Amino acid sequence: MIEWLWPWAFAALPLPWLIRRLIQRRRLQQPALVVPSIEDFSAVTAADHTLGSHSPWRLIALSLAWALLLAALARPQFTGDPVNLPTTGRDLMLAVDISGSMATEDMEIDGDYVERLAVVKAVIANFAEARVGDRIGLVLFGTNAYLQAPLTFDVKSVNRLLIEAPVGIAGGKTAIGDAIGLAVKRLRLRPQDEKVLILLTDGANNVGEVEPRIAAELAARDSIRIYTIGVGADEMRMPGLLGRISGRTTNPSADLDEETLQSIADSTGGRYFRAKDPRALMEIYALIDQLEPVEQEAEIFRPVQSLYFWPLGGSLLVWVLVLSWDFRRRLQIASASHA
Repeated sequence: MIEWLWPWAFAALPLPWLIRRLIQRRRLQQPALVVPSIEDFSAVTAADHTLGSHSPWRLIALSLAWALLLAALARPQFTGDPVNLPTTGRDLMLAVDISGSMATEDMEIDGDYVERLAVVKAVIANFAEARVGDRIGLVLFGTNAYLQAPLTFDVKSVNRLLIEAPVGIAGGKTAIGDAIGLAVKRLRLRPQDEKVLILLTDGANNVGEVEPRIAAELAARDSIRIYTIGVGADEMRMPGLLGRISGRTTNPSADLDEETLQSIADSTGGRYFRAKDPRALMEIYALIDQLEPVEQEAEIFRPVQSLYFWPLGGSLLVWVLVLSWDFRRRLQIASASHA
């Protein structure tokens, strides 16, 4: 279906005719010019007729160009058939720890050790891409918590913002309570039974204005389920003189406060998961992905395509043809007069 956004533009269609009539009327009202001879004016009149300025086809072409220009100004657009957008109905807020400890290289992939945040980014990106119909938001936290992306269907932008976030940009400490509080602030105005917060960290709350348990109580009041994930290996061999083989074994997750993370999940009806390696992390997000969705009202989208460039191009083409024909006739008249 073709629609016109500015149909009132067609009201200017008789404007050239009105201007021409006004000019002719003023000419008739002006006093006549008395000259002794009209021989010089006969040459001008003949040239004017030779040029074809009063020919019917030229008038039709100029009228067509003007009508096409007004059609472009009226902004025609083609509106397609309505398309139902998929909506499973959940609002998912992802809170990701990007403190300095997330740079610890204790995640083993094919015999190589990579930093925690790199693995987290890859797993969360795949998880978010599968959330068709869910709104996803992103909170990054370290010493401070920042809303990196509000709830949106634009999953690609959320993934891009997460992937581009470097370790430690939010500070070296861990403000779990502030991250939960910020996510709750964004989720609390949404409908009931549709709100989920997935919080991932590798440490303990050691900074911030809000205690994690108090923030979890606020989330529970607003029916926000929190799934907490503790990431990090239980043991890691430090590099020695001969590499990791000769190094001593340490626990890189000694600072992980599993008790608090478990309490946060329990108080909100969620669950606590422990991710000691990349495979476990992927299985955790796959399990969360299987949560029962909540239905929402279907959203309808009608694709719209602008068509103004077609009449605009046609108008310019007609103008070019008329001007080129006039220029060619003038050249012919000029060559004939010199001859």
